[in-house]
Amino acid sequence: MRPSRPSSGKKDLFRERLDAIINARHPLARLSEVMTWSRFDEAFGGFYRPVGRPAKPTRLMVGLHYLKHVHDLSDEEVVDRWVENPYWQFFCGFEFFQHEAPIDASTMTRWRKRIGPEGLEQMLKASVDVALDTGVATASSLERITVDTTVQPKAIAHPTDSRLYLKAIQILVRQAKRHGIVLRQSHTRLAKAAAVRAGRYAHARQFRRMRRELKKLRTYLGRVFRDIGRKIAGNAELEARFARLLGLVERLLTQKPKDSNKLYSLHAPEVVCISKGKARTPYEFGCKVGIATTNREGLVLAAKSFEGNPYDGHTLAATVDQAVDIGGVDPERIYVDKGYRGHDYAGAGSVMIAGSKRGLTATMKRELKRRSAIEATIGHMKTDGRLDRNFLLGHAGDAINALLVAAAHNLRLILAVLALWLASFLQALLPTTAKPDTASRLRRPHMSTA
Repeated sequence: MRPSRPSSGKKDLFRERLDAIINARHPLARLSEVMTWSRFDEAFGGFYRPVGRPAKPTRLMVGLHYLKHVHDLSDEEVVDRWVENPYWQFFCGFEFFQHEAPIDASTMTRWRKRIGPEGLEQMLKASVDVALDTGVATASSLERITVDTTVQPKAIAHPTDSRLYLKAIQILVRQAKRHGIVLRQSHTRLAKAAAVRAGRYAHARQFRRMRRELKKLRTYLGRVFRDIGRKIAGNAELEARFARLLGLVERLLTQKPKDSNKLYSLHAPEVVCISKGKARTPYEFGCKVGIATTNREGLVLAAKSFEGNPYDGHTLAATVDQAVDIGGVDPERIYVDKGYRGHDYAGAGSVMIAGSKRGLTATMKRELKRRSAIEATIGHMKTDGRLDRNFLLGHAGDAINALLVAAAHNLRLILAVLALWLASFLQALLPTTAKPDTASRLRRPHMSTA
């Protein structure tokens, strides 16, 4: 059923109103007044059925996701802190202070799945519109954008063959036991010991012994894999239940060290290995994300996730298209680095590649020099936001996390500007008093000898 609205509580005489508790000039309070919350009811209304139990208020769910990514919190942490913070409750549309959590943390997971990446683009678009309304960015800034790519690491352990083989054996044995399949031998005890020895041999650089233990693990996994395949043959229900898991295990058993489409995680098979040329992290495991920002203010206009490991130049067109959909303006100039040579963009805008020398005006040179500012923006999205480790599942989770991180970065810029307005307002209210003369303050008083 369509979302309900928070109770106004006009007849409640025993609870304190939030507008009587908080400071109305607080940046978060002012942001809640500037934000057009009705746009989310219109955008997300089609995701709900007309019958059934009323859903949670849309403003509450949108506000919780904004606060989660602005402050880099988990679902559980943002719900717990919401109860303690009257500003957060006011931001989410409540009129009276609440003493209990409005939802269970798992509701946020189900809501993200319901809305999906396409719907959550509206949250990024709303942050851009608020930035334009508050003066954080100007409409002319949307015509000059900077585009770059980064890696959004997934929440997986560093992939090693021994750990993958052991994990696959444990999952297969657990699922077989859950469905009443009796195996000839589980190999879990032997596999765990072999994985420990493989790690110790690798640490001691005894690679021949390490490869011998890996061969044992591979043999154990193949035995369990074939045993389950024989036991479920002819049972359509069990074959359907084990189809995805057995497919991943078969992919793990057949892959070679030099394969391009390797499996790095059983719970996140979409993860790819990406090398970005960093000395501290030569390889990162996750997905590639294209980021587009305004060249002047660093306002994020696009955060497009890509499957696999495409060439940077082949991601430019999709990233710019998302920036146009969210900003509503076709860019005139697009500033990129040298990794975008041979790009696939065919729009009307001019693509300015770093290192270009000919035919540049003074403005173009200045804006091209400022292209590197997007690196700092990406750094803030990783350290202050949740772009450094994505805990959401699947390709849809990659896209959702990137969009919410981008929207939260824009909100942090807006809140910083609103905080400066508050500071200047308070400074104007202070009484202006004449400063005493420094010499008179340092001069010792005359003491009478009488």
